[in-house]
Amino acid sequence: MTDQESGDGARRLFAEAARTDKPDLATLCLLLGELVEPGRGAVDREEAERAVDEGQIELDRLTGELPFAAHRRPVDWAGTLRALLGERLGFHGDRDDYERLESSQLGKVLRRRRGLPILLSVVWIEVARRAGAPVHGVALPGHFVVGFGEPDGEHVLVDPFAGGRLMSEQEAELLVAGATGRPLSRAMLQPAQPLEIVSRVLNNIRSWAAQRPEHTDVALAAVELALLLPHHPARLRYERARLLVERGDFVAGARGLEEYAALVAAMEPQAAETAHREARAARARLN
Repeated sequence: MTDQESGDGARRLFAEAARTDKPDLATLCLLLGELVEPGRGAVDREEAERAVDEGQIELDRLTGELPFAAHRRPVDWAGTLRALLGERLGFHGDRDDYERLESSQLGKVLRRRRGLPILLSVVWIEVARRAGAPVHGVALPGHFVVGFGEPDGEHVLVDPFAGGRLMSEQEAELLVAGATGRPLSRAMLQPAQPLEIVSRVLNNIRSWAAQRPEHTDVALAAVELALLLPHHPARLRYERARLLVERGDFVAGARGLEEYAALVAAMEPQAAETAHREARAARARLN
């Protein structure tokens, strides 16, 4: 089996997991964390499955450390998770974590107990879900948090990045206003779905790689995984094609640019013309 075929096997595993009726958030985050590792080369299917198993076992182990209680209110669930994950085990983040790719890789977040808000939230969601808590992710603009309870009923918000500190609705309003200039809406408090969370993680990785030209391999891996999700913006095809050209694969890059141009020609003729022009320039570099 070639390296390409081996890597394709791991990506197929990701695509299969993303397209099930009920995508498993932990599985997808564990897989993508393996597939964006810089300089690693191809990850075969067995290797990827092993990484998923190890991560799921660790999440199960963490759940087993929660004290049993027959009934808990949302605020009680928040306190129980904070006592275990935030205080006893030290899961948290700080500004330096935004500079580290490993802060977006769930397997490494589980080992380091450090990460970005969204990955720490995934840990909280998965541990709480296994324990039977009414838990969900809340994709506030600029800062992902966790909700316990019903968004339109009794609920609390917690910030895993701050070790599980309770977040008041007033604090959430200030956070949203600072990020967007708009008021907090009820829609922003609705549960984030697994594929929405995975897409946001991949966006973070693409942003990380965009600031580091030496890591076009990470950028390309993140774009290709985003393209495997059931729903994705057409613009990702353009981004992938340009990355291929940047990495010296002029033929594949030009072909990707032409395919993107054909896709958007009717609705965005200017974008299509730009893509055609870039495709011609890429092919010219073969001479």
